[in-house]
Amino acid sequence: MIPDENPGEVCITCSDAAVRVTVTALLADGLAMVDTGAGTEEEVSVALVDATVGDTVLVHAGEAIAKVAPA
Repeated sequence: MIPDENPGEVCITCSDAAVRVTVTALLADGLAMVDTGAGTEEEVSVALVDATVGDTVLVHAGEAIAKVAPA
């Protein structure tokens, strides 16, 4: 789920929300560095999506689950 569309909802499994991030670098083994928009970068898995540098992806629990249009 995209928090902007459903601000009061979270994952029913872990009570966590997915967030939009921007891919800044692709790493080995299906990993990527992403810009969180809060002035920090994090390493996440992009193994489930066909992401490239500059793409906006939806991340939940450290895993990119979808490629989305930029916010």
